[in-house]
Amino acid sequence: MAADARGPLAGRGILVTRPRAHAEALARLIREAGGEPLVFPAIEIRDLPDLGPILAKIDRLEEFDLAIFISPNAVHKALNLVQARRAGKPWPSRLRVAAVGRGSRRELEQQGFAEVIAPAAHADSEALLALPELSAVAGKRIVIFRGDGGRELLGDTLAARGAHVEYAECYRRARPAADSAPLLTAWARGAVHAVTVSSGEGLANLFDMLGKLGQQWLRATPLFVPHPRVAESAVRLGVREVLVAGASDAELVARLVAYFRGAK
Repeated sequence: MAADARGPLAGRGILVTRPRAHAEALARLIREAGGEPLVFPAIEIRDLPDLGPILAKIDRLEEFDLAIFISPNAVHKALNLVQARRAGKPWPSRLRVAAVGRGSRRELEQQGFAEVIAPAAHADSEALLALPELSAVAGKRIVIFRGDGGRELLGDTLAARGAHVEYAECYRRARPAADSAPLLTAWARGAVHAVTVSSGEGLANLFDMLGKLGQQWLRATPLFVPHPRVAESAVRLGVREVLVAGASDAELVARLVAYFRGAK
């Protein structure tokens, strides 16, 4: 789809750094608004080399009271493994599900889950922990589906509230081995007007992938992030203009549109 030359982002090149499988939806909205998406993934989602630990937890799903999914990737990867491992065996009826953000909740709902516990606004562990369903969890057994590593706030807080928490890592994140030369060429000719990142890890990867010259350009380019936590990371890297845009694609594009309308 060609960009709409009459749209509010006409003439603006927007760098999209999400994993490639999740970049197209945002790129499409940018094109519809007239912008030119420059897709350069700063995170790659890979399968785990050893599925034994997560399969062992999937075999014990009946033991848990709540399953929390950290991301849409966690939903996709975990449920694919669940369906393969438990062929013909339904999800335990007493096992409730929760999601950190709206994207994960939407994916769960598309998979047939009803009454997904998820924050209505902010998409982070703090917002999920603030919900009443996660306040009285003493004695509950909770499994958290996530990528390898990541923040421990959610599990640590639930454990402090008396829950028995286990992590089920179902994918791993990696920095792509990408050639940054075409992107740097676009930046050099003034074709990159804004950068979008979806996580602190993606920002750190992008910073490393760009090299010293690209890092200077990144610091001087408006950066749109989903959470204040990512904004803090950007400020520490020396980015001069950081804007918190919200977690959803629609919120991000709306923030881009508002910013560039104000710049005209």
